[in-house]
Amino acid sequence: MNPSGAAARDALEIAALKMHGAHNTFVLIDERPPRARDYPALARAACAPAGAFGGADGLLVVGDAPGYAASMRVYNADGSEAEMCGNGVRCVVRYLHDRGAGETLRIETLAGPIVADVVPTQSAFAACVDIGPVRFPHDARAQTLDALGRTWTFHDASLGNPHAVVFVDDVDALDLAALGAAFEADARFPHGTNVHVATQSGPSDLRVRHYERGVGLTQACGTGAVACAAVAVAVRGAASPVTVRVPGGTLRVEWAPGANARLTGPAEPLAAGTLRA
Repeated sequence: MNPSGAAARDALEIAALKMHGAHNTFVLIDERPPRARDYPALARAACAPAGAFGGADGLLVVGDAPGYAASMRVYNADGSEAEMCGNGVRCVVRYLHDRGAGETLRIETLAGPIVADVVPTQSAFAACVDIGPVRFPHDARAQTLDALGRTWTFHDASLGNPHAVVFVDDVDALDLAALGAAFEADARFPHGTNVHVATQSGPSDLRVRHYERGVGLTQACGTGAVACAAVAVAVRGAASPVTVRVPGGTLRVEWAPGANARLTGPAEPLAAGTLRA
């Protein structure tokens, strides 16, 4: 192949890695140095079930950021961009750590700077991420929404991205996809919202399911786990740290009013491959 042909091939083929954080799955690409690409379109292709990686919840784009280990951009499966992703940032930390970036990393995100520490373990990789402050747009007061033939009580929270937390008796006994779509259609969420149903099974223990805007049902949502834990602490008397059991595994959340939240959980590589730009 002539040099111009090689350059064209390199421009079309992008090295990629599929990873998961508590089985919240991502395709990660390293865009250092930066390149001009249509990332929303690339996310839709990368995350498609018929794509090269058999489907994923989002695309993680690692970039250059002066003063940081790297930047992270997050694109949902539908191509929309998220401000932050708690499981995704651990995947970025794992990717950078495996390539010699160190044990403590600062990551630039649209939601602000994120600091993460690699957690020493006997077996699986884990990272503890300082997610930042939890904000309650309505001062942790309960809100209501009518959907699916009943009135739902929820609390909204923000970690740079929006969340609605609904406590129920049984997280499995409802159509979360339909409920999430109803929340997304409500005028109070003009940019959509992540919806989580939670059951408090002990003073410091939650079971949670997730509906993520731009994706749908997912096995885990890191910032959603933090939002649920913070609501449980703020209005239900839960004690930090809170164990959050999600379909994809177990996450640990530390939070107190006025303090930053810390999220600890796994991050694992699944498969290497290429994407077509």
